[in-house]
Amino acid sequence: MSSDLQTHLIGLPDILSTCLNVVFCGINPGMRSAAVGLPFANRNNRFWRVLHLAGFTPRQLEPEEALLLLDHGCGLTSAVVRPTVSATDLSRADYIAARPVFERKMAKYRPRYLAFLGKPAVSVFLNQRIISWGLQATPLSGSAVWVLPNPSGLNCAFTVGKLTEAYRELFDAVAGGDR
Repeated sequence: MSSDLQTHLIGLPDILSTCLNVVFCGINPGMRSAAVGLPFANRNNRFWRVLHLAGFTPRQLEPEEALLLLDHGCGLTSAVVRPTVSATDLSRADYIAARPVFERKMAKYRPRYLAFLGKPAVSVFLNQRIISWGLQATPLSGSAVWVLPNPSGLNCAFTVGKLTEAYRELFDAVAGGDR
């Protein structure tokens, strides 16, 4: 493996700032995203499309434009920084090990909402086996927690329409000032 590729396979840079409405939290980077150094770079991932359709961005952004999310009050991070072929390659121990760093990071930036893309990380981070979609009763690092379906193309239980509907609920909560 070339050293350039090894550098990219250590994870992705966070896209964070203070005063954000939402930080979208992916489970962990996929191998393609890590290799190219861009979030949600796999063409089968529906994140950028759904974000636009739900109202978070005025047009569909490309992975190369991820920093523009900050202009729309949004950020990006990963629960676990280590890239894998599939999120199912992560163990409970991976999430437990990642939690302290994640909590410190979120306590520093304090977004209004932490939007977890899928249930595995938030289940461990909140220490709750049963997690429902949407707003959670328990905050994390001073932020309200919202759970969204993962936009991965592997998640065929959710069509683009169903994903958009779920993400739109968060958009409406942000726009309405709910917390």
